Amino acid sequence: MSTSNDVREEVRARYAQAANAVNSGVSNSALNDGLQVIEESCGESSCCSGTTEVDESFGAALYSSGEQSELPAEAVAASLGCGNPTAVAALQPGECVLDLGSGGGIDVLLSARRVGETGFAYGVDMTDEMLDLARSNAAKANATNVEFLKGTIEDIPLPDATVDVVISNCVINLSTDKAKVIAEMHRVLAPGGRIGISDVVAEDHLTATDRAERGSYVGCIAGALSRAEYLTGLAEAGFIDAEVEFTHEAVPGMHGAIIRATKPAA
Repeated sequence: MSTSNDVREEVRARYAQAANAVNSGVSNSALNDGLQVIEESCGESSCCSGTTEVDESFGAALYSSGEQSELPAEAVAASLGCGNPTAVAALQPGECVLDLGSGGGIDVLLSARRVGETGFAYGVDMTDEMLDLARSNAAKANATNVEFLKGTIEDIPLPDATVDVVISNCVINLSTDKAKVIAEMHRVLAPGGRIGISDVVAEDHLTATDRAERGSYVGCIAGALSRAEYLTGLAEAGFIDAEVEFTHEAVPGMHGAIIRATKPAA
């Protein structure tokens, strides 16, 4: 049985290989469809799908053409998520945003544009290759109100009550300590702050075994929480007004979903 460290290293290696593939000129559709060039780089399936063909359930297709045109091609190519958290986070000018598992930087760069010059966007990622790619993309986009930090989502390298909004795109399902991730989100949010997350979420009737049969842990499937587990975890961490909204089916009984919740105001 794999340990938490084994899973984390497998995730890190998978995303390092994805970043290297993007730097070699691989397109987003190739990265997410598990074509031969990606099989050589990322393993036997898509970097965040668990299937060999993911149609439009993962990747850049979940962003509008206008959003894609705002960004460097490499940021779009590196998109491996299951949603578009910037579209649901209702970002406002002047806010400070944190993206957990920021990858190639697509959501950080979009967030930075939404919050404007008076706002700021942080990205946290544990993979050096993705951090290098994200910083390169930020430079190409002339984004000055962003910073990419090395760290894990279970131990966010920011002080308490630092940010107004936490976003994440299909990353929390990859953690083996989701309670710690949720607690960390609550810690770094200022009172009254909110989360707007995209993630893979299972229907409540699926057991852990059922989820594992549908895809791998590093493929964003086996480690997914159910809707009830997500809502319980958010409540136990102190969040209020939590909701989980299914948006599209990724594999049978498991969905790309939007998760929203608020930290109570002081």
